Amino acid sequence: MSRRKRVYAKPERHDARYESELVAKLIATVMKQGKKALAERIVYAAIDRANEGGESVDPLEVLNRAIENAKPRVEVKSRRVGGATYQVPLEVSPDRQESLAMRWIVTAARSKRGTPMHVALSNEIKDASTNQGGVIRKRDETHKMAQANRAFAHFRW
Repeated sequence: MSRRKRVYAKPERHDARYESELVAKLIATVMKQGKKALAERIVYAAIDRANEGGESVDPLEVLNRAIENAKPRVEVKSRRVGGATYQVPLEVSPDRQESLAMRWIVTAARSKRGTPMHVALSNEIKDASTNQGGVIRKRDETHKMAQANRAFAHFRW
């Protein structure tokens, strides 16, 4: 019998401006202490700023590309086997890939002290869309960790 509770699918939420589920999730990731209006302003300003100078028709194209590039394919999880703890590489589910990518982008933007959040977020989105920056480094680090521990892949169950 599983110890975990069953996960029920939540209804899809869309944001007001772009009617996008992805942007709604990004707003929720940026939001602190329930201040959704502030989070919306930050995300919309970051998307507008990330699209400046670009000739793309779709304003969400840069954001979609950034999140697609930042998604990790594999990660390591700790498993205790016979008193020893092993880092076991596991494939990441698509929902978790998306949430990790967004979380990494927002965390990298927050770590940039001294710059406004919408500027830092737009810079991180631009960098991730061109396969550069701290988010891509973190993804590569996660992949290297999984690659180094692939000898313990037989412990996944």
